[in-house]
Amino acid sequence: MKIFENMEFVDLAVYTNRTLIVSDFHIGYEEALNKQGILMPRFQFKEVIERLEAIFKKLKGRRIEKIVILGDLKHEFGTISEQEWRHTLRLLDYLGQHCKEIILIKGNHDTILGPIAEKRNVKVRDYYLIEPIKNDKRMPIAKKTNKQAPTTKENNNKNRQKIINITGRALKNPIIKKNSQKSTGKILCLHGDKIPPKELLEGVSTIIIGHEHPAVSIKNGPRAELFKCFLAGKWKRKDLIVVPAFNLVTEGTDIMKEKVLSPFLKGKLRNFNVVVAADRLYDFGKVRDLS
Repeated sequence: MKIFENMEFVDLAVYTNRTLIVSDFHIGYEEALNKQGILMPRFQFKEVIERLEAIFKKLKGRRIEKIVILGDLKHEFGTISEQEWRHTLRLLDYLGQHCKEIILIKGNHDTILGPIAEKRNVKVRDYYLIEPIKNDKRMPIAKKTNKQAPTTKENNNKNRQKIINITGRALKNPIIKKNSQKSTGKILCLHGDKIPPKELLEGVSTIIIGHEHPAVSIKNGPRAELFKCFLAGKWKRKDLIVVPAFNLVTEGTDIMKEKVLSPFLKGKLRNFNVVVAADRLYDFGKVRDLS
């Protein structure tokens, strides 16, 4: 799904300017739950790799020079657990096979990420700037198609699709507006837990953040199910994209019921577009239309 001519959503990632952007893996989350006495099988790493494989397959033939992780690569605040050591290093090795450079942005959970990053000679940064892309034409967040996702009768074993079909529409190829404007600004990648200084925002037209773990609850009669989603809107006249978490143990924070975490979103959610990432991407329009 394209956001601008040079930027698109691919499952739980954003692809732009030969750069793949992902966020909030929270490697080690299951071990943290186990320590709290919660029985949780450790399936996350296997499913993360499978989901990444699907993303790279969709981008086959497209160059990926850099992979940006928008913070919270690992879960524990004050230590590095055994699971974090093993799986985080393996994840960095895997990602390194698909790009020339990995960029780790420091998240609020990444208080002691340094030892892991040093093992793979990866630098931890507070932010990352992607330079402007030539011929960047603005286009709608999503254009709804007349075709719905398959019905329950066609896929009676796919409850997730059944829920999605209520109001969402599968996203196909949105049409670029003829009068679209060119974007000449930089893309600023941040974790999203803090507002950056004004000088860092100079020349920036788009901000991409993680941290929020956005998800949306969708009702089907008395039943409701939670789905990971992208949020796309405006912050101080700049385009703002919130990337869903790559933590596959949980869907995330229900933006319809819970308080937002990021200062970028406080008091601004109603006008944001919601794009659900399920078996495919679905346009659900504005947050205000879901309430």
